[in-house]
Amino acid sequence: MKTRIRRANVVLANETVVADVIIEGQTIADIDSAAQIAVDEEIDGTGYHLLPGVIDDQVHFREPGLTHKEDLATASRACAKGGITTFLEMPNTKPATISVEALHAKLQLASTKSLVNYGFYIGATPDNVGELKAATRTPGIKIFIGSSTGSLLVDEQQALETIFAETTLPITAHCEDETTITANRERVGPTNNVADHSRIRDEQAAIVCTRRAFDLAYRHNHRFHLLHTSTAAETELTADHRNLITAEACPHHLLFSTDDYERLGTLVQMNPSIKPASNHEGLWQALHDNRIQVIATDHAPHTLEEKQQPYPASPSGLPAVENSLALMLNEVNKGRCTIEQVVHWMCDAPARVWDLVGKGRIERGYDADLVLVDLNREHTIRNADQLTKCGWSPWDGETLRGLPLRTWVRGKQVYCEGKFDESIRGTEAEFDHARGGYWATR
Repeated sequence: MKTRIRRANVVLANETVVADVIIEGQTIADIDSAAQIAVDEEIDGTGYHLLPGVIDDQVHFREPGLTHKEDLATASRACAKGGITTFLEMPNTKPATISVEALHAKLQLASTKSLVNYGFYIGATPDNVGELKAATRTPGIKIFIGSSTGSLLVDEQQALETIFAETTLPITAHCEDETTITANRERVGPTNNVADHSRIRDEQAAIVCTRRAFDLAYRHNHRFHLLHTSTAAETELTADHRNLITAEACPHHLLFSTDDYERLGTLVQMNPSIKPASNHEGLWQALHDNRIQVIATDHAPHTLEEKQQPYPASPSGLPAVENSLALMLNEVNKGRCTIEQVVHWMCDAPARVWDLVGKGRIERGYDADLVLVDLNREHTIRNADQLTKCGWSPWDGETLRGLPLRTWVRGKQVYCEGKFDESIRGTEAEFDHARGGYWATR
């Protein structure tokens, strides 16, 4: 099967050009090819932008064990609608992904259910370093340095030293200092006010733990990726990357603030917590200055019934995969960033951070993971339209400008303006960690 996407605004690594893109089989065969090349299908891209498929390197899709909130089928449909063609999923399912056996079981499950490409982190515990050393088919190791569930909290210093010293896979972590959180909780006292969540999980909790993680990475010369950067102060630390450190931001930390608790309550309760609006400028500036390289969602769905419980019984987390690209396209239209920057943050940079093979760019020979977007299309986010199983969005009622129209996964059109090809299955992402990550591939 050969497809031509004709005369689209094609967003390349360093520029946007009006060009034809030829898809042949699973790969990008040519860019701006001769018009006389015969194809089986031709799609008019005039006036639209063609982007590499988005790579979301931090999602929680809840399968196995928590599938009343989400599962791989529902989440991957939401990804396809939102222009995400590859996701990397976290290990805090039930059972947790803390062994090679559990990792392989997830990969097998996704091969039967996911409409888009997939990869899964292996989770660290205080005593599973042997499993971490044996794992290969994974983007890396996830550590929860701060509150988590079950066995996934790793806060004891010697266990952290062992993981950083004895493993070779890239490491990523949730960084909130447990001692600081505990002290803040005691200081705040019993509370049913969700705004206190940001006082308990305050800026200092994030900064202390981020410093600790960076120190481990520096001393052990170990690649480290900081998840969901929530404070401007953390971005001052990420400037000292030493060819080891990368970082990401999430839409909820870029766009929501503690001011939104009054309007949205527990719907914007997150870990790390949303912070005062004074952090927004610093986070955006860090993206522009390349002190933050990646935008990811931390998609963490809970049912509306669960989220609407009184604080602190309400769980932290919100859904975002089907709206994240549209939210960033809206920021392009507001002049906060360019379409090329969005592609870097959401496509190219995560591919480089995690050593993904054939992903993140529109180039000859790369996988034909693509999304066609209309930068001018206005649409309103509605809970009733959400494909995530939890069925709600904290952006409900917001009108955005910029919308994904079509999504291709390895050359096959999985989504087109509200319609899906349910027969398509994504493939397991391939990681070549010998590449050395983001700073080695600039």
